[in-house]
Formats: sequence, structure tokens, C-alpha cells
Amino acid sequence: MILPPPHSPIPPWSRRRALGSIACGFGWLAFSGLAGAAGRRPMAARPPLFQPRAKRVIFLFMQGGPSQVDTFDYKPRLARDEGKMLAFDDARTLANTGRRGTDQRVLKSPWAFRQHGQSGRWVSELFPHLAGHVDDLCFIRSMQTEGVAHGPATLFLHTGSTNLIRPSMGAWVSYGLGTENDNLPGFVTIAPSLGNGGARNWGQAFLPALHQGTPIGLAGQSASSFALKHVANPRPLAARQREFDLLRGLNAEQLHRTPPDPAMEAVIESFELAWRLQVKAPDVLDLRGENEVTREMYGIGEKATDDFGRQCLMARRLAEQGVRFIQVTYGDSTANPRWDQHSNLPKHADHAAAVDKPVAGLLLDLKQRGLLEDTLVWWGGEFGRTPYAEKNGTGRDHNPSAFTIWLAGAGVKPGFALGETDEFGGEVAERPVHMHDLHATILHLLGLDHEQLTFPFDGRQFRLTDVHGLVVPEILA
Repeated sequence: MILPPPHSPIPPWSRRRALGSIACGFGWLAFSGLAGAAGRRPMAARPPLFQPRAKRVIFLFMQGGPSQVDTFDYKPRLARDEGKMLAFDDARTLANTGRRGTDQRVLKSPWAFRQHGQSGRWVSELFPHLAGHVDDLCFIRSMQTEGVAHGPATLFLHTGSTNLIRPSMGAWVSYGLGTENDNLPGFVTIAPSLGNGGARNWGQAFLPALHQGTPIGLAGQSASSFALKHVANPRPLAARQREFDLLRGLNAEQLHRTPPDPAMEAVIESFELAWRLQVKAPDVLDLRGENEVTREMYGIGEKATDDFGRQCLMARRLAEQGVRFIQVTYGDSTANPRWDQHSNLPKHADHAAAVDKPVAGLLLDLKQRGLLEDTLVWWGGEFGRTPYAEKNGTGRDHNPSAFTIWLAGAGVKPGFALGETDEFGGEVAERPVHMHDLHATILHLLGLDHEQLTFPFDGRQFRLTDVHGLVVPEILA
């Protein structure tokens, strides 16, 4: 079991002494007891349980569920049977009525597929830039999850639960490993969506408060403006420093007057981290110092790719600075998950155009800087889509029974593909991988055992994978 390290005893403080020190500009000393004589902090980097393959994760969340049969899971049978009415086990029908084998119209992909790289992986023409990186990618084409609707499936993706309040995966990683940079959080989420679970998708639930994800902007906001606005403060630094010194002193006095309270200490430490973030984050999130070659690599300055390109470049800069778990959401408001094409399937092309070049640029940038060797990149949505037309229309419905994600970087086999779906791409035919298994495997790559990374709450030990999950050894390099 991993538990927060104990704090050193708090030295005696009187209110007069605290305020006196603050008045002299030395209020930071009031926090030295909380930090510990040896400099230990609740967010200090912690050793993994065993040798890790990865130091950090960048999760590129494709909100809404990209269609596997239109992106990375080539199914020529769809073209051969285009328009035919065939029996499929529809997820919504099963959930609502338990009835199997309902007639649905087969819908072929509007996009051509080609094999790429030495690995010969099939990629849709939606991703011309990513197609050049297939030999770095590790595909899992037999993913399965829980939840037919966006809300439960998105919560399950992030927390391992469809309806209960549980810590998000990033919070678990922060809790297990801390951060490599005392001035930045262990978990940052860039442009998260407020829909389909909202803050619960980056929340810490019953874990200490400082492990909650730090949101930078929100879905739908322009990335060219939200980063610096989020952390910038027009008031003079000296004035803010005096106010925070006062807060530090009062917090230290409160800790001295009350019995040890880990929850209070965690909240106080989150205030401390927020202060350091205000001071240090603008430099990390300011992209103006990046050269034109790098900016062009991410598609910054191009209408279709500028926004997501900036988010991906921020992710690289945060990874360089030691943030453990960085999530970048390609998403929108509650009512409009981006990849959710129940009708007008060709809209997938707009979303692919927005993310293809930025994600390829991120992979290339990480590789050139040597960061891909210890950074795990994860691309995927909360579920996939059906191989047939929804209600005989022009789009695809949700499909939690079979979909594709890919990983790249530290610890996974490059140019590899695991699992197969049936001839239509709607059901797993070979080597199913559940979302619990993916969570367990990502924790394993970080040097964490999903069965030992636990926290006591409400009378029992909790973990990200609950009582489920198996590491997927086939994808490990």
C-alpha cells in the first residue's frame, strides 16, 4: 500500500511570532515545519515499486469516440456489404431490452485505407501525418469498455467507474509517484470538458486534495489565449508575496494549534503549490520562445490545427518540466462531443484534420528531444462506433464492445498491433483488452502495481482498477 509520507513535527509558533516574521518578509519560514526538516513534501517525487519503463504519460483524449473502422481498423467487408441489412448485436438495444441480432444497414467507410511503414499498419487517409509514424505506434484494436452513453463511458475511462465518485487516473499517478518539479503539479489537464462527468474526470475524490488535476483552460476556449490568462496576475508580485506570506503564517499557526490532520495539510500544500504555479507556470506555458520550425511542426498558425497544436506543444513543455500525467482533450461543450457523429459521418474529417498534424508533431518533437524514450503517449476516446448506420441514417452509434486506441513511446512495442475485431469491426474476435487492463498496464509502465496502489476509504482499500484488471504483456517492449 502506498500512503503519503509522514510530516516532521511542527516547531512551536505563537501568533505574535508568526505575524512578526511575516511583517519582516520571512513568512516562508512558517512553512518549513510542514515541508519537513529534510525538505520532504507531500508532492515530492517518490520511487516506483519497480523499475519503470516510463516516467510520465501524455493522454490525448479524443472526446466523443472516434470510429475505429474509419481510422485504424481496416475492414474491406464493409465496402462489399455496403447497404445490406444484416443482424448485429446493438449495444443500446442490448442495454435497453436485452434483445440480440437486430437488423442494421452496413455503412462503408468514406475514406480509403493504405498500409504504411515497415510494419505495414493500415491507416485511413484521414491521418496522412500520423501515417508516417506507424512504426512508432502500438495499436490495441480489441479494446472494450463499460457504458453505452458518453457520461458513464467517459467517467469509466478516467476513473474506472461508471457512476461512483472515484479518483481519476491522473490523481492516482500523482499520488503514487508525486512530481519531479516542486513548482508544478503532478497532474495537469489541458482544455478539459465540463460535460460527461466534468471535474470528476480530473478529480481526486477521497485522495488528498493536492492530487487533483490542475486544469489549464477549458474545452471550447482558444488555446492561444487561455494559457497565460489562466496563470497571469496583473497585480505586483511583491504585493501578492506579502499576502501569501501572511497566509502561510496563519496556516502554520493553525497546524500547531490542532491535532495532526493529513487532510488539512494536503489542502495547505495545495495552496502552496498554487502559489508556486502562479510564479512558475507562465514561463512553461508561454510558447513565444519556440522557434518557427517547432511551431510549424505542430501546425501552429494554420487555421485547422492552431488550437490543438498549441495544446500539444504545452504538453511537451510540461513533460519536460517533470509533470507526471498530462491530459490534452480534443473536446467541446456538454452537448457536442467532437467525434460524436451519429449523423454526417464525413464530419470525422474535420476532427482528424485538427489533430493529425499536431499529434504527429508531438511524436516527432518528443523523439527528437529524447523524451519519447521515457514518455508514454496514449491516444483514444471513451469508446468506438458501430460498423452500421444508426437508424438507417448517415452516421454511426456508440460502440463500447470494440474499438482502437494506440500507445507510443516508453515501454511499448513500436509498429505493433494487438487484437482483432470481426469482419465488420463491431465485435472483438481475438485478444479482448478491457479498459481496466489498459489502466493496469499504464500503471505498470510507470513502475506501479495496480493491485498495490491503494488507498483506505469507507472501510476498505480502493484502487483504480477496483478488483479487476490484468497487465497486457504482449505490448510490452
